[in-house]
This record gives sequence, structure tokens and C-alpha cells, in this order.
Amino acid sequence: MSNESRRGSQPDRSLHKPVLLAETVKLLDLRPGLVVVDGTLGGGGHSRAIHEQIGDAGTLIGLDRDPRMLGLAASVVNGPNCRLRQANYDNLPEVLNELDIAHVDRILLDLGLSSDQLSDPARGFSFESTGPLDLRYDTTAGLPAWQYIAEQSEAELERVFREFGEERYAARVAEQLVARRRTAPVRTADELAAAVVASIPGRARALSKTHPATRVFQALRIAVNQELDHLKHALNETLFAVLAPAGRAAVITFHSLEDRLVKNEFRRKERWCNLTPKPIVASAVEKRMNPRSRSAKLRAAQKL
Repeated sequence: MSNESRRGSQPDRSLHKPVLLAETVKLLDLRPGLVVVDGTLGGGGHSRAIHEQIGDAGTLIGLDRDPRMLGLAASVVNGPNCRLRQANYDNLPEVLNELDIAHVDRILLDLGLSSDQLSDPARGFSFESTGPLDLRYDTTAGLPAWQYIAEQSEAELERVFREFGEERYAARVAEQLVARRRTAPVRTADELAAAVVASIPGRARALSKTHPATRVFQALRIAVNQELDHLKHALNETLFAVLAPAGRAAVITFHSLEDRLVKNEFRRKERWCNLTPKPIVASAVEKRMNPRSRSAKLRAAQKL
């Protein structure tokens, strides 16, 4: 019996297709012998291409907060020059210190959610999941989303939905979730999806091109994982500090707030040579082949 059969729906290899792969590799300007960090390893799609370019003389450092993703990536990214660690990319200085590496030549951050995480019924990333509404990348840190919803005030939930999800009906969704605490508190992803749908006017639901709960799920995921806080610190401190002179950083975002942070940082002329005055987006062909690439934006800069 294969491992996939034993695990049911959990495959041995990643289901995720890396977005903007060729464009990312080109912008990173890879060559043999470089020390490269993939700070959001995921299923290893980008790292596999990076590893091929830097060869045995280079060093690949792959980080991910999700231990399951590290396991999946290890099947496609391996070798004596591959160092995979469970860590947040914002903790890169500590990882480099452990590896006795002073500086790196390239850093990649792909801030999107993996298809493998979406397909895991125990994590709650999918709207249809009947498992616990967790939404954390590292399930040993912080609060699961269902508990976060249970403990936050209505005003705070509204702020999170409006700020992180840009949800038009943030107030109505927050009111609905707080009202349900007394009789049917949200515990699973499908329960949250149903609560959001019940909060949004029928006409708005009919006109929406995506699931009505998309923005609320996104906002909660950002909140429980403190994604924007980590990104802000990494952009302000970490990336510049650990890159060698003339080193390059590339960041793929899927959210307007993330993209704005990256854009503003890479425009700091005293620190960076901005390599992408306008973000690189997926081609029409890639969007058809990989729908998750539709909202992806790639920006890159070179350290001065």
C-alpha cells in the first residue's frame, strides 16, 4: 500500500504549482555557487528550480512555518547543500547564525497560500471543510481561527475584516459571528462560510465572481498568522540586513496590502535598486493553466 493510500487524501508530493516560476528565476539572476534563501518553501516548486541553477557549489536554505510543507518539499529539494528548516522567514538571521552563514546572495518570498494547505481538511483553509477552523501555518503557535473569533470583540472582528480583507460587509459579518456565539458558535470552515453568506445581501452574492467568504477567510488567516507584521519587519529589517552587497530579493504577493508594503520598500533609493518599477504578473496562458496565479504580483530589488 502506498503512503498516499494510507493517508487518504494527503499525497506524498505537493499538489501546488509555483506561480511566475520562469520570471522569478530570471529576476533572481541565479548562477552556480550562490547562497539562496527560499523563505516560503511550500511544496518546493520554486526551490527545485533554484537548486538546479545554483548547482552543487551553491547552498539552498528553505524555510517554512508549516512542518507538513517541509516534508513535502523534501521529496523534491534534497542534497547535501540543501538546508531545510521550520522557521518564519522573519527569523532568518537566527537560522543563518545556526548555519554559520553571515550573508546570502538571493532571497525569495512567495506569500501565497499553498494548494496543499487548501486540500488539508484538518486545517480549515477550504470553504467546504468540516474540520476545525484553524487557518494557522504552524498549529503549535498562536490561536486557531475558531478561538480567535470566539474571543475578539465585534469591533475588532469588523476592523480585521475591513482592513485585512477589504470586506465591504465587514460590520454585518462581525455582528453575525458575535450573535452566533450564544447559540451556534463557529467551529469549522463550512460553518464560517455559511455565516458569511447569511450576512451578505443576495444581490451582492449573485454578482460576486468569487465565493462570498473569500475575503473573510483571507482576513482571518492574515490575523491569526500575523502575516502583515512579519512582512513589515522582514522588509524593514531582515532582508536588507542579511543580503550581501548587490544581493537580490524577490517577493510574490497576492494581496493589495502586501504588494503596497513591498512596493514602498523597494522604492527606497538609499537602500535598493528597484528592478520592477511595475509588478510582473502572470501571462494569460499561466492564468488559464494555474488559476491561483491570477492575483500574483512579483517585485524584485537589488541591495545597494
